[in-house]
Amino acid sequence: MSRRPLDYSWWLLSRASGTVALILVTVSVLIGLLMASGLLKKPGLKRSLVASHEHLALIALVAIAVHGIALLGDRTLHPGPIGVLVPFQFSYRPVYTSLGIISGYLTAALALSFYARKRIGGGRWRRIHRYTVLAYVLGVAHALGAGSDTSIRVVRFGVLLSVLPAAGLFLARNRPRPAKAGSRPKPEAAPPGRETAADEVASGAPRPRLRTAAAGLTPSD
Repeated sequence: MSRRPLDYSWWLLSRASGTVALILVTVSVLIGLLMASGLLKKPGLKRSLVASHEHLALIALVAIAVHGIALLGDRTLHPGPIGVLVPFQFSYRPVYTSLGIISGYLTAALALSFYARKRIGGGRWRRIHRYTVLAYVLGVAHALGAGSDTSIRVVRFGVLLSVLPAAGLFLARNRPRPAKAGSRPKPEAAPPGRETAADEVASGAPRPRLRTAAAGLTPSD
């Protein structure tokens, strides 16, 4: 029995939307790492890139949703809603498909966290947002392990090649930062009873001196 084109249409739609999602997430991650790396010197450029970073992440969410929903119409795999939404419930390459599901959830949570940044707090939001790299790595692993197109050498090489700039920017972001010029290390606090003359000057009052018999005073004075 020959298959009709309709039998492949949902599968092709899922493949196409998954590819688009990976490209969008890759570009969004590269922009985010570039902003965090400290390599941008042009004033105002970082602010303009924030909007692109946010919009690309949201469009990627739409592509991820289409990627999963399209699989529901596939007449070969028949994953069902549970197979698409719950990790390790899809029989097709379960490990790699599960990595894709987890990556999708992480990407959704991190992309939507833009709108809760004020409530979360800037510092905490930035710490949480670092997990974007993890979502990206899981997405790449899903594409390489579950994507049928990555069996093609050129496609697989292209996916791996896209990881190199992300890895370079990630290392640049986490490199040791040099100390600012003019900054001085804080002096170590002296232990109790060992204050120095500089401590006395800074406090504005000399520390009390013990009166001893050598000074001509008796302990009873």
